[in-house]
Amino acid sequence: MALFEFKHPLIEHKLTNLRNENTDTKLFRESLNEIAGLMVYEATKDLELKEVNIKTPIMETTAKVLSKPVTIVPILRAGLGMVDALLDLIPNAKVGHLGVYRDETTFKPVYYYAKMPQNVVYSKVIIVDPMLATGGSIIYTIDYLKGLGVKDITVMCIIAAPEGLKLVTEKHEDVSIYVASIDKGLNENAYIYPGLGDAGDRIFGTK
Repeated sequence: MALFEFKHPLIEHKLTNLRNENTDTKLFRESLNEIAGLMVYEATKDLELKEVNIKTPIMETTAKVLSKPVTIVPILRAGLGMVDALLDLIPNAKVGHLGVYRDETTFKPVYYYAKMPQNVVYSKVIIVDPMLATGGSIIYTIDYLKGLGVKDITVMCIIAAPEGLKLVTEKHEDVSIYVASIDKGLNENAYIYPGLGDAGDRIFGTK
């Protein structure tokens, strides 16, 4: 298991756009997509390769291609804001969807929808969600995927709380987590602080 926090000037600059309450919907979406795109390179560094025979304009040679399919699983609805960044670099990836929302009284995840590609069990699965707060939704998603038989899972989040990270890493030591920023913690309402507000509302302009 690896926990990787990005320390990159471009990511930190764009994170400021996400955190700023005056950022409009358009800039918020663009900045989220751009941060996810900058994270993909590192988060996919361990993808397995295989050799294939090809012919260049000069000669026959061997080259390398991805050896297994990739499935992106956004946690609905905010995770949808990160999907295009991954598809830009992995255009053949399949996209599964898992709907989980947080009960605002208990702070526990509540499941409401799932649809996965048929080959998800054999895939490298990348879970995407802008926020890792209590860790409940991420843990639920990993549990769900492992229940299907998935063995190769990576998580990508924009911001995370130490409390949630601790729970996820303790429950799923074999899952690597890539996060743009580890924030200070959770407030009394289990929201990340300083945070960036409700990512779903800010992506879709519903607040």
